[in-house]
Order: sequence, then structure tokens, then C-alpha cells
Amino acid sequence: MDDNLQHPIFQIIGQLADQEMVSCYVIGGYVRDRLMGRAFKNDVDVVVLGSGIDFATKVGLALGTKVTIFKSFGTAMLMHEDLQIEFVGARKESYRGDSRKPIVEDGTLEDDQNRRDFTINAMAFSLNKERYGQLLDPFNGLDDVQSQLVRTPLDPDITFSDDPLRMMRAIRFATQLGFTIDTSAIEAIERNVERIRIISKERIIDELNKIVLSPKPSIGFNYLFDTGLLQEIFPVMCQLYGVEYIDGKGHKDNFYHTLEVLDNVADLSHDLWLRWAAIMHDIAKPPTKRFDPKIGWTFHGHEDKGARMVPKLFAELKLPQNEKMKFVQKLVQLHLRPIVLVKDIVTDSAVRRLLFEAGDDIDALMMLCYADVTTKNEYKKKRYRDNFELVKQKLKDVEERDHIRNWQPPVSGEDIMQTFGVEPGRMVGKIKNAIREAILEGDIANSREEAINYMKAQGQALGLPIQSGNEEK
Repeated sequence: MDDNLQHPIFQIIGQLADQEMVSCYVIGGYVRDRLMGRAFKNDVDVVVLGSGIDFATKVGLALGTKVTIFKSFGTAMLMHEDLQIEFVGARKESYRGDSRKPIVEDGTLEDDQNRRDFTINAMAFSLNKERYGQLLDPFNGLDDVQSQLVRTPLDPDITFSDDPLRMMRAIRFATQLGFTIDTSAIEAIERNVERIRIISKERIIDELNKIVLSPKPSIGFNYLFDTGLLQEIFPVMCQLYGVEYIDGKGHKDNFYHTLEVLDNVADLSHDLWLRWAAIMHDIAKPPTKRFDPKIGWTFHGHEDKGARMVPKLFAELKLPQNEKMKFVQKLVQLHLRPIVLVKDIVTDSAVRRLLFEAGDDIDALMMLCYADVTTKNEYKKKRYRDNFELVKQKLKDVEERDHIRNWQPPVSGEDIMQTFGVEPGRMVGKIKNAIREAILEGDIANSREEAINYMKAQGQALGLPIQSGNEEK
């Protein structure tokens, strides 16, 4: 197994461990990823039989590098070349029922492996010379890697009750790695689902975002929904589930449609917030659902209501209340617009309006709308997506000609007030809106000269005389 420890740092740590007469092991994600042949992240966990902080300090001195100590956690971390290495003393843990903070005591390697969340994360490589590279795998984690199975080392009820965040982590690992969760672990999650309430929302959203960023996020959301965890952490999304029929007319299941759109976006982009826009795009369909005997089910205004719901949902989930939220809100608000363009004859004015409202987010919006085509009718899907290409070309053509993206009107309120000698007020706003509409409709060009002439005509039509000295302006 020493092929998995080719980086020189491991031999340096091993030699120092022998010199200090301590046993030392690489454990966790690095071991798992090496055995899977996966590219590993640049963080390495080292467990020491003894004080992790003391040993890390000695490694830092040997390498001539700074050691950051986290006394309350009993860990220390240093950077070496491209690796972040964290040292911890082997320990055993016990938990109280009302807290996920364990009572920690010094322990053996076996104790340390027992406390690990999953068998695939409990494997260790020895770094001491006598057993350098030897795999210590007491729970057959290597078999689980080969079987692509997420399983707990000990009784899953104890594992998840002790630290309920591990329920989220089980689903996150299954989603990231494309693994299946062991049946007994799934049943334990279902039994312990309410325990997630003792975990902070910040830690929950950190795991949820990792699921959202996975290659196929629907795997994780299906697990979350089926186990009942989604109802605990994001109940509004659960309301999308189900199909209602009246007079033989039903609508699509908006929960599974949302997951399809999310997976489609994941195929196109790694952007976390574009993926959240996919999750939120139909979030207001349940409260806007109505049945019309003539046309069936409608969801009129779900894009407007959904956009209004986004800030509150982001706050509840502990997602940022900044430009990221506004980006998601904008895409939810506009997500039907390109689809309307696809269905109808595309006019320049409609394209200009979309460019004006979407601004720099137009490409992300088009990606979301492309992903939103989930019909099982291959002919309809092809026709819609072919039309999307036409709309994208039209957007490009109109933008190159009219420069509407992030457009600022060529005539300001100050121009209007100076020209007509008026104070700020309703008249100024009325003229500005008229100029904007004329440009978006294509009645005048997006140029200052044409906008000034149009402004004068509009002002005079409203009975505003042009001030002396502004006639030629």
C-alpha cells in the first residue's frame, strides 16, 4: 500500500514518529480517495497515539513551518507545499442525549476508528517504518469502497443519534461518490430524523450545499425526501411533491420536475447559485395552484410569488442575504420569459426587454430555461431546444446592435429638469419612462441624440415649455 504514500511528507512524518516513539497514521478521506483512485483534496488527517498538538509542533519545527493550534479541539494544523495537514490525538468519544458535543478521552487507534462516521472513512495507513503503508481496516471499508456502499462502523442508531449531522453526511457522501446507503443506515436515519433539530442551520446548509454541488444532486434530494430529512430542513420544497387530479386532469409532479431541472443545470454549470435558482424556480407553484374546468391546472404568477419568497427562504436556510440571493431571486422572477420567447414569434422589443431586465445574468437565465425543458416527448423537447438556439442568436444580434445589456438611459432626470425647468417629481419620471419604453420598443434608437429629441417632444406634449438656451441642446 506504500504506493499510496508517495508524497515525501509522509516519510518525514513517519521518521519523526519513530524518533519520538509514537505511533502515527493517515486516516479518513485521503485514504478513501487513494484507494478509490480519486483525485484527493489537499487536506490530510493524521492521528497520533498521544498528543496531536505536541507531535504537530515537532513536525512544524522539522519542516520550518508555522503550526496553528486549536486547543479546544485538541488539534493542530500546518501547511506543507500544497497540503494542509491536521494532527489529532487518538481519542474515544461519548455523547449526552441533548447535545452533539462529545465527551472526549484519550484512546487507542481502535477507539479512534470506532468513532468515525462511516467505514469508508475509518481506514488508516500506518506511517511508522515497521508497518509503513499498511492498511488498517477493522470494519472492511475497502469492501464497502468496492461495493460502493455507505455504512456506519457501529450501530447506525448510535452513530446518528450521537451526531445527527452524520445523517446529512451519509447522504452527502452517497451523492458525491455515487454510492448507495446501507439499508440499516437508511432505516436508522428514518428513526432518528428529528435529532437533526439539535444541529445548527449553518452546519446543515454546509452539508446541503455539498449535495447541491454534487455531479447529480437529485440522488441526495431523493434520499433527503425519502428519509424525512428534507421535511425537517426545507419543508417548503416538500410541498412541491405530488400530483392532484380533478375531472381526470392532473399536473406534473413539481418536486421531481425540480430535481430534473437541478440535474440538467448541474450538467451545464458548477455554479452553486444557478443550481439554487433551479431548486427555487417553481417553489411558489403550491400556493398559486388553481384548477380551471376549461384549461385544467394553472400556476399563474408563481414566478412573481416565488421571487418574493426567495429572501425569506434564504434567511431560514442561513444562505447569504447578498448579491447571491438577488441573483437567485432575479432568475426565479424571469425564468418563464425565455420560454415565452421560444413559444412565440420573437420580436426585437421582447428581446430588448429581456436583455434590459436580465443584464449580465442573461446567460445564466438562458441556461436555467434550457434546463427547465423536461418533457418526455422527444419531438417537443428537440423543438423547444432548437428554438432556444434561435432565441440565443437573437439575443446576441440585438445586443450587438442596441447595447441594451446593463443599459443606462441616454437621458437623465437632470437633463429633463434642466430642459424644462422643473423640479424632481412625477413629470420627470413620466418622461424618463416614455424614453425607456420608446427605446425598448424600437421606436427610437438607443442614442442620446434621438433620446433628447424624443424627450423634448414628450415634454411639449405634456405642456412643458423648453427653457431658454435649451432649444438646441
